[in-house]
Order: sequence, then structure tokens, then C-alpha cells
Amino acid sequence: MAAELDVAVVGGSIGGLFAAALLTRTGHRVTVFERSVHGLARRGAGLVAQQELFELLHRLGRDDAARVGVVAHERITLARDGRIATRDPSPQTQLSWDHLYDVLRSELPAGAYRLSSAVARVDTTEQHALVQFADGRRESFDLVIGADGLSSVTRVAVAPEHHANSYAGYVTWRGLVPERSLPADAADTLLDRFAFFNGPAAHMLGYLVPGPAGEVQRGDRRYNWVWYRPLTIEQLRALMTRSGRTTESVSLAPGQLPADLRDTLVADAARELPPPFAAAVEAEHEPFLQTIFDFVPPRMTRGRLALLGDAAVMVRPHTAMGAAKAAGDALLLADLLDESTLDEALRRYDAERLPVGRAISDYGRRLAASLPFAR
Repeated sequence: MAAELDVAVVGGSIGGLFAAALLTRTGHRVTVFERSVHGLARRGAGLVAQQELFELLHRLGRDDAARVGVVAHERITLARDGRIATRDPSPQTQLSWDHLYDVLRSELPAGAYRLSSAVARVDTTEQHALVQFADGRRESFDLVIGADGLSSVTRVAVAPEHHANSYAGYVTWRGLVPERSLPADAADTLLDRFAFFNGPAAHMLGYLVPGPAGEVQRGDRRYNWVWYRPLTIEQLRALMTRSGRTTESVSLAPGQLPADLRDTLVADAARELPPPFAAAVEAEHEPFLQTIFDFVPPRMTRGRLALLGDAAVMVRPHTAMGAAKAAGDALLLADLLDESTLDEALRRYDAERLPVGRAISDYGRRLAASLPFAR
């Protein structure tokens, strides 16, 4: 192995944990800085399993976590009246974000995951990478990995000339409900299938994922739905204001949507979606929102700084490859740091992973082109 490094990971979500767990396993001293107070458990939904994720878990000796999934035995498309319009007998496995988060956190030593640690800025010199926290504290490391998502402060330091996201013009409303909460008719249509609906101003999909603690037995799983809808930037800002957020906010966590706006969403679902999907929306009392952005940086490294996951390249969720891309980033970075000097590892990481991220981003935009409201 190359020299043991002191590594800071900015951002404690899945991508940051991918890197932290792998680098800890290979002997580096890693500290994860997460700005949330209580952690991110129970904030995720479902993940479509991809090869990079299986490989990463195998490297960690956690093949058991890869087996905690729910298989959709066929893919279906619903007509507006709820009939099954098309069938495709292609099985697909979905994992639980919650369970994966817990597994990865358990791979870190005590004290390596620091909550309430909001990072205000990062910087790099020839000898060190520097982290400055919102409370004014500063710490020095050999390497800082920015896994801090679409609002990345690390990205600003790596690519100061181009770090802003580009809004795609639409959002996803999401829900994650116990399968028992679905009415019988909706359950008969949706459960154990990967379902889709395409409408004039909506794209909807849904699938089962394990329960919050990894439960996969029937009755204890959860139904994850994703509803894409157009929203102008003015409408998005008004929604955030109505929800008590700043106009610059781009997401709503469970519980942040006011009750009257949730009622409006349920009414819109009844009017626009097939009845099984409308029932799934109604079953979710705390829907949450994710805004869709594009971003590809001019570079993924600078000095002793590296970007990973969404902080590096934002890809549209239609690809179902966001987690896989982050896992691929982490796998290559860990390998390169194990076999090269730091400078050489970061040079090769940038050269190899940026084209991959760009290709996935382009693929997502091509997939979105079939949606009537996407650009």
C-alpha cells in the first residue's frame, strides 16, 4: 500500500460512506463530516442494484448486505385507467437505502463519523488540504474528498469557474410507504412489480424495497414511488416559500410539506395518475421532493481535493445509476491510492472517472428527452 493518509470526507451520505468505508478498510485514517444533527438514517428510499454496488460490498466483506433486497419479477406499464398496458418479464433487484446506510456506517470506527459538522469551505496547498467549519474551526488533512452533493462546498474549491447546477425544469415527488398501507386493489397491481406510467404532464414509477431494518418478508416491505412533474423555477421558489424554506432551497424532507399542499398533491394524483398510483400517493402522509439538476465539472480534482458522487457529476435519476456511479468513483479512488502516490492517484482518478460521469449524464438527458416536460 502507498503511504497511509489522513483523509477527510465532506458529506456523510451514501457516496461519502462508500469512500470512507473502503479507505478505512485499506488502512487510511478517515473522518467523515456530516452537517446534520442526527444523521441520515431513514431519509433514503430505494436503490436499484447495480454491479458497482455489489462489488463494493464484496470488497468490504459485506455480501450479506447485497442479499437484503426485493426482486420485482416483471416490469409493467399502466394505462391511465389502471389497466396493465405492457409487460416485460425482466426481474430486477431493489435494495434499501436505509439498510445500506446503516451497514456502511457500521464499517467505520467509533468517532470517525462526526455529526453537526457543517463545512463552510475547503482549500488546498501543496502540502495539505484544509477544512474550515461553519463555527470557525479549521483542520488539516492529506486529502479531502467532497461527497457533499449538489450544494457541494468542495466543488467550489475544485472548479471555482464552473460549479453551479443547471435546473432541468422538473422535480420528483417521492413517497415510501408500508406495503400494508396500500389498498388491496392497488397492492394487487403494484406489489412485486416494477411499474411505470407515462402521461402528458407526468412520469411515474414505483417498486418495493426492504423495510427500514432490511425486512424482506411479505407484509414488512415498503413501496417506493417516484412522481416526476414539471415545475418552473418561479413555481419551485413559491413552493419553498409556502413550505417555510428559503427561495434558494431545492428539496423538501419528509414532514416539511404543509398539510394543505399535501392535500393538493393527493388531489392532483387522483386527477392525473392511474388509480393504483394515486392510491400510493394518498398512502404517503409525508411526501418529499427532489429537484432535478444537471452538472458536469471541468475537473474532479485540484491539488489535494477530489470530488465524488453527486458533488462531482449530477446525473438524472432516470438512469438509476447515481449510487452505482458513486460506488465506481469510490472503488477507483481507493485502488489508485493503494498503488500510487497521492498526486498520481488523483491525476488518474480525474482522467478516468470524469469521462464516465459525463457519459452517464448524457445518457440521463437522452432518457429524459422522451418526457413531454423535460429539456
